[in-house]
Amino acid sequence: MKDGILIGIDAGTSVIKSVAFNTQGEQLAVAAIPNKYSTSPDGGAEQDMGVTWADTAETLRQLGEQIPGLASRVIALSVTAQGDGLWMIDKAGEPVGPATIWLDNRAGSIVEEYVNSPHYAGHYERTGTGLSVVQLSVKLAWMKRNRPELLARATNAFHCKDWIYFRLTGDRVTDPSEANFTFGNYRTLRYQPDILEHLGLAAYKHLLTPMVEGTRECGKLSDAAATATGLKAGTPVCLGYIDIVCSGLGGGLFDPSGQSGCTIVGSTGMHMRLHANADAAQLNAERSGFTIAFPAPGMVAQIQSNMAATLNIDWLLDVARGILSEQGVERSRADLIKGLDDKVLAREPAKLMYHPYISRIGERGPFMDVAARASFNGLDVTADYHDMMRAVFEGLGLAARDCYSVMGPVPKEIRVTGGAARSKALRLILASALNAKVRSVSREEAGAAGAAMMAAVQQKLFPDMAACASTWVDPHLGTPLEPDSGLVRRYAAVFPHYVAARQAIRPVWRGMRGN
Repeated sequence: MKDGILIGIDAGTSVIKSVAFNTQGEQLAVAAIPNKYSTSPDGGAEQDMGVTWADTAETLRQLGEQIPGLASRVIALSVTAQGDGLWMIDKAGEPVGPATIWLDNRAGSIVEEYVNSPHYAGHYERTGTGLSVVQLSVKLAWMKRNRPELLARATNAFHCKDWIYFRLTGDRVTDPSEANFTFGNYRTLRYQPDILEHLGLAAYKHLLTPMVEGTRECGKLSDAAATATGLKAGTPVCLGYIDIVCSGLGGGLFDPSGQSGCTIVGSTGMHMRLHANADAAQLNAERSGFTIAFPAPGMVAQIQSNMAATLNIDWLLDVARGILSEQGVERSRADLIKGLDDKVLAREPAKLMYHPYISRIGERGPFMDVAARASFNGLDVTADYHDMMRAVFEGLGLAARDCYSVMGPVPKEIRVTGGAARSKALRLILASALNAKVRSVSREEAGAAGAAMMAAVQQKLFPDMAACASTWVDPHLGTPLEPDSGLVRRYAAVFPHYVAARQAIRPVWRGMRGN
């Protein structure tokens, strides 16, 4: 179809987006609706599954309002979404309760119990993934202890994208990425039954759904979903991989030479490298990170993820906003960001040290500790706000180095996407901390693009993912930014102390947490 359109759906934690692309990967339109979740004092974080679906359908209707004749032009749509969490439905396909999303930290004690059990070494060796509080498996274990009545009604345990795909097609399935890093074997891409048994969940194996490969298989848009979305019944629908993989795919991770990495600087920080086969993946002594199926035959992505990236910057901006507001001066984050790059770069490098563990659910890369918290080192009376902000930027750069270091040599080139990738200060600091060239990716909606690329391959618009990536991604790669030699030396000298400090302070985190 000459004027055909591919739609990528990316249902994030805070925003749901549907993005239309032409067959050459050019973005045509985007529709977005804020996504909401509720929190509770005990660490709970939940989303209304019905609202998430209704808002997803609404974004598709909004695309139809922007693009004439959209329904007849859509070749296929594909869905990715926020990872982990627990989205359960009953026999009738209705939610048994609100979704427990990845931000929920009520299963922290269960994670600690299991990580310290004799079963954990084998678990990590099979999944290639460190167990953390975000994952579906431990949320099931929490449900067993605290909400058994919900588990009794459930027939399927989904991730967010699985839920949306079910509402689009009626098919109760999942994909190889999330299924295997949670419950399976990253080498065989099959479920590993003993993982459920060791977590005390043997009675709930029936909740797991079959895996489908979205670059080869597709469902069909149901009549009900066609009515809800304004698209045609029978339109092909592909189940994408988890959002971090789709964002990596759309953000430049696909490099068969293995010389490039991909860092997503969003609310969380994702640091990824691609391996030609599972045997090339390097597991680490901390038993952390993700080893995830990649939507190209035999390939796996290895990922270390900081729980918080731009959340650290937002926190410090909001501290300033709060102080100004108390004085009757209202400023937005955007107001405070103006000119920030120049002010940060004018400050002395590595005057302070900052560990960016600002998330309330701790850290997961390159180590796992639910008690981890952010901290400054080196403060004295000469430090000002912009010294602290520079330290936050540098903390993100050193955290990226910390993550890449446990996956092998740092790639020669890092492709950077995410909102903060627009910051010249952050790009320079990242390049210098990693001693690697950094290329920003101009693709604004990398996750939706990655999902749509899977549909493009499934629909045989391209012979393989390599051909698709050369058309959809390569034109969006910016000019490489070289690291600053002086900063490279400074950060290389500081990095061992950065690691030593985060190792030494762990007992303090535990003491402050009360255990």
